[in-house]
Amino acid sequence: MLNFIKKLLGMPVADLQQIAADGAIILDVRSPGEFASGHVKGAINVPVDKIGSKLAMLQKKNSPIIAYCQSGMRSRMAVSQLKGNGIEAYNAGSLSAARKLFN
Repeated sequence: MLNFIKKLLGMPVADLQQIAADGAIILDVRSPGEFASGHVKGAINVPVDKIGSKLAMLQKKNSPIIAYCQSGMRSRMAVSQLKGNGIEAYNAGSLSAARKLFN
C-alpha cells in the first residue's frame, strides 16, 4: 500500500541509493541560484526549463538519472520529460529527501 501511495505521489519506489551507487546521474533541476545555495554532493545542475536543450547530452551519458528539486514538483516534470525521450529516470523528490538518500 505504501509503495502505491508513493508511486501515486511521484515519490521514489525504486532503491535510489543502489541506482546511484551503480552510476546514475544525480540531477538538480532547480535554478542555478538555488543550486549555488546548496545541493547534493556530485549533482549536476540542469534547470527543468533547460531539460529539452540538454537531452542529447543526457542521452549520451547512457546512465539512469535521478532528479530532485526543492519540493519534488519540478523534478516530477523533469522525470516525465526524460522518460518521454527514452531516458531511464527517477524522481527523488525534494532536496531534503535527496540529501537523506545521497549525503
